[in-house]
Amino acid sequence: MPQIIFLPHAELCPEGAVVEAIPGETIIDAAKRNGIEIEHACEMSCACTTCHVVVREGFESLEESDELEDDMLDKAWGLEPDSRLSCQAVVTDTDLTVEIPKYTINQVSERQ
Repeated sequence: MPQIIFLPHAELCPEGAVVEAIPGETIIDAAKRNGIEIEHACEMSCACTTCHVVVREGFESLEESDELEDDMLDKAWGLEPDSRLSCQAVVTDTDLTVEIPKYTINQVSERQ
């Protein structure tokens, strides 16, 4: 099984995390299944940018983003060439290293 290494994030995983991923699931599904609550204001329907992540290693193993995801990513805070929406990036059999940005453009957090 591939692994996803989540780099430390002050609120979501201060120590960082290494989780087992299931090929065919999205990055956000793997994160949520392992207690890492990445924001997802649109319920993971590619209608916002709150689940934006930067894939630091393994980016080339992901399918290319489609036009809708690219349009959404243009609005993301801290956009980088290896940015993806975690609700759209599907894990293959390759390990990934993922950074969750410090900020989102979400005005109201769904976390309590």
